[in-house]
Amino acid sequence: MDFLDLHTHKANQKTGVFSIQSLSLTSDIFLAMPKTRLISIGLHPWYATFQQTDLQMRYLEVLAKQSNVKLIGECGLDRLKGDSLDNQIIIFEMQIKLAMRFGKAVIIHCVKAFSELIEIKQRMRVDVPMIIHGFNKSEILGRQLLAKGFYLSFGAAILDPDSNPAVLLRKTDFFFLETDDADIEIEDIYLAAANLKNCSVDELKARIFANWKKLNLI
Repeated sequence: MDFLDLHTHKANQKTGVFSIQSLSLTSDIFLAMPKTRLISIGLHPWYATFQQTDLQMRYLEVLAKQSNVKLIGECGLDRLKGDSLDNQIIIFEMQIKLAMRFGKAVIIHCVKAFSELIEIKQRMRVDVPMIIHGFNKSEILGRQLLAKGFYLSFGAAILDPDSNPAVLLRKTDFFFLETDDADIEIEDIYLAAANLKNCSVDELKARIFANWKKLNLI
């Protein structure tokens, strides 16, 4: 069974790795969208601007129909970078509506805006999976998000067995693993996670693919 790298910015073609390459919808990729690799695509809050949203959403709607597009995003909210939070919320909600229309999961970037994220999910009654990538916050926040129906994906932070994500991962079974933009191999993250869960890497692979299948992301 392959390793599943839920969120990576690298064009990984390694044998034995089932990776979802994340692309931000900017003008430089409009004409170069891969049609074979599995990808996620969305308007990242660092780069999306309200003035260009209508045009970019039209492109996103066309591209999201491709069968190899498994996730919408990464998209979301960031208080520290990007357009105003009010504009980010509008852009994010447009992508959520698109994801619900196409029945595709949303991969989320969130920085210091988790209360807004929870409010949006509840108000919009989002009926597709919402996965927070690279979760690296407190165990308390992680448990709150899980209780609200979000899913979590862990990255290089779990290499530190005393980190908050590592503590949370030990206590939950429904999660995903990713490399994001870290200079590390997905195999190393799986090994760290397997050690935290006291199981074999093969057992962990089976568990994560079962999670993937349960969300109908195949």
